[in-house]
Amino acid sequence: MEDLERTARRRAQMREHLRSLAGINDPSGVELIHMIRCAANFCDALEARAFDASGLTGPRFGVLMRLLVDEVHGHAEGVTPTSLSHLQSVSKNTISALLRGLEEQGLIRRTLDPQDLRIFRIQLTSAGRELVQSTAPLRMRTVNEMASGLTADEREQLMVLLGKLMHSLRDRIDDSRTEFPGG
Repeated sequence: MEDLERTARRRAQMREHLRSLAGINDPSGVELIHMIRCAANFCDALEARAFDASGLTGPRFGVLMRLLVDEVHGHAEGVTPTSLSHLQSVSKNTISALLRGLEEQGLIRRTLDPQDLRIFRIQLTSAGRELVQSTAPLRMRTVNEMASGLTADEREQLMVLLGKLMHSLRDRIDDSRTEFPGG
């Protein structure tokens, strides 16, 4: 109980500091985004600790899973790096680094698109496919357990709310009229 009271006091102090610093009455959006970032960092740390020995980070595994899903759904020709960057919600530089690492591990291959020789297609190698299929069950169970502190109803409610937030953020990015500070 002491931890909850201490946390509540810290949150109240931080909110007051944010109110005076930024001149906003309700700084809960700042607090929410901070909590989302912290939760994501905790998830990354737990996943890294659980799977560090495999040499396959969460983001690399995510790319391999995406390629497997596309392959299973009949897209054997592979996926472009640009599509992967959009699907994984990362920059082109980040996807390039991920792909380079996966290629060095022998888990993917790049082939030129036969219709457009300027475009590469990314495909799983057999080693990549086997690695995903053999490690996915444990990885999925481990990642799923990260939310075990919430009830099924709480998880559903949080997914609905985060989905709403994600759509709102995506709309702000897509809206060419939105001006971001410093932009």
